[in-house]
Amino acid sequence: MSGGGDGVRRRWLAGVGQHASLSPDTWVPGAWVLSIGGAEQSHVNLADPTDIFYEYLRRLANHLDLITEPGTPLDVLHLGAGALTLARYVEATRPGSGQLAVDSERELLGFVTENLPVSEPARLRLVIDDARDVLASQLLEERFDAIVLDVFAGADAPAHLREPSFHEELRAQLKPGGISLVNVGDDPPLAFVREQLRVMEAAYRQVTVAAPSDLFGGRFPGNFILMGTDAPWNDERMDALRALGPHPGSVLSGVGLDGFRKP
Repeated sequence: MSGGGDGVRRRWLAGVGQHASLSPDTWVPGAWVLSIGGAEQSHVNLADPTDIFYEYLRRLANHLDLITEPGTPLDVLHLGAGALTLARYVEATRPGSGQLAVDSERELLGFVTENLPVSEPARLRLVIDDARDVLASQLLEERFDAIVLDVFAGADAPAHLREPSFHEELRAQLKPGGISLVNVGDDPPLAFVREQLRVMEAAYRQVTVAAPSDLFGGRFPGNFILMGTDAPWNDERMDALRALGPHPGSVLSGVGLDGFRKP
């Protein structure tokens, strides 16, 4: 690792052949930006972990807020760690939660935790491994209230994490009432997110898609949050999810997705 007079911290990631950097957010005291190869990947506010900067992460957090009563501990599996932004959010909003974060990049996870330590390391286990290999191992003896998959985007998605069988494996790790949350970044014509929607609708009783409203027209790139559950959310909970934003945004499910399934 190296650091400069500008406060930026850097490390070479041999696995991806690029530099990772952590830069202080000049506008938000206590916040940091994680970049890989010069592209921003994560934003985390150590001074206030409930402050989530990226819109797609805010939508993920909204789903977690509505699983159970506020403040109730959750068991959460994070497949893709980044700067552990969402794990820190769960720590702050649901004290006592048990969490497992998995990432295949050893150097990245070490770089993040050395420079931006988590507040409750005893309750957040970190594993260096492939997401699917962890599901297939004996490591996961417990079940989870939520599984968050945030490891790919569009055509760059690893094939073994796109298959129907992988989503069946995710579903098998959920507690009754649990949810799978998948962040899908895609470009027009949004073939990948539609593919993932079909796969998830074959695996779960209910699938919802949350995103900025203008993305559903298929003309712009962006991030979609897909939720799968076997305990369907009723109208009241869906309305609460929509109200949390960010706005303008839409949360669609069932027949509401008919116009989106096909371009």
